[in-house]
Amino acid sequence: MLLQDSRREARSDAHGALVTLEAQDRSRWDRTEIAEGTALVQRALARRAPGPYQLQAAIAAVHAEAATAADTDWWQIVALYGALYPLSPTPVVALNRAAAVAMAEGPARGLALLAAPELAGPLDGYHLLHAARADLHRRLGDRTAAADAYRRALALATNEAERRYLAQRLAAIEAAVETP
Repeated sequence: MLLQDSRREARSDAHGALVTLEAQDRSRWDRTEIAEGTALVQRALARRAPGPYQLQAAIAAVHAEAATAADTDWWQIVALYGALYPLSPTPVVALNRAAAVAMAEGPARGLALLAAPELAGPLDGYHLLHAARADLHRRLGDRTAAADAYRRALALATNEAERRYLAQRLAAIEAAVETP
């Protein structure tokens, strides 16, 4: 919880708009909470019997320890999700692992994982699946597929800050589609 809370101030801007992890101003992260949380994770993992909460905390610690988004050790996050999935075999854990794989191996690999029936089927009504798909298509330059996925995510999202974020992303993609 300390590691999650350490990023609280950076998760939205002065107007309440959503700021993605990649775009967060890491100078706003609470370094005291990160140090305390990381120390607790290290002690828990030293027992060599991690459970789902310890692995989730370890994933948060990897994010928190990266000085910049580009410095994130995505391979370590992929490995941690690989260890988490057998303990918590949910489609959301698989979605998060696919997102980490996309960051480590590239958007095409992430899209392939998102298309797996055991993930795509159960999460078809989950806006974050479609938001992830949209972002990966955007990164690959497939603006039409990205726009379609952003529309689906927007139709499913209920959180107003997330809806505004998705609407902005969709508008930017649609503008790019109209001007080749």
